[in-house]
Amino acid sequence: MSAQLDNNTNNKEKGKTKAIVLKNSKEVKKPSSIELDGTNGFKKAYDEEQKKLKKKQEEENLNNKGIKSEAKISEERFLKAFKKVNGQYIYPVIDQDLGSFRTDSKSVNIICRDFQYPDGDRVTIYVNDIPVVVNIILEQRYQKFSIPLEVGINKIAFKALNQGTSGPNTAAFKVYNDAGMLISSNEWNLATGAKATLVIAKDK
Repeated sequence: MSAQLDNNTNNKEKGKTKAIVLKNSKEVKKPSSIELDGTNGFKKAYDEEQKKLKKKQEEENLNNKGIKSEAKISEERFLKAFKKVNGQYIYPVIDQDLGSFRTDSKSVNIICRDFQYPDGDRVTIYVNDIPVVVNIILEQRYQKFSIPLEVGINKIAFKALNQGTSGPNTAAFKVYNDAGMLISSNEWNLATGAKATLVIAKDK
């Protein structure tokens, strides 16, 4: 430590100069230098980041040369599952089971509508694989259809003919017996060509 000398003539005695002494001062140790070696955390993090950048650059170089990286292949597989044709997503064709019911009614009344914004969804109703109501355009209001039943099993299927302008084919429907009692109420979301099926067993 060094102290500033007081050059004031009042503090001079017999030609000698007095020094100002700082009391309660603490000794300051010289800091040791930081060595960056293989065990240092900062250097390790830096090296890891450089490796990532190098790997990314290599992948970009491969893509530019027409060779696809694993990440690029994985991305293409994901997008392939949701192909877009004419601005519309194509959904997987999966049939939907709407349940099984029993009745002694001679017929059932089916009402159905597009439960989302009407976008031109069309369906055909089949009874035991025979089309009975063809090419219905689902609207915002309910449409009613009377379906006669045979003794035994009656398999009623709604086949999606398209997916409208937004997709998928969406409908809400209700099934009543001939006395006006509700048998079933449900919804479907279908890809083009898929069917939503309910089974009604008619007693003798």
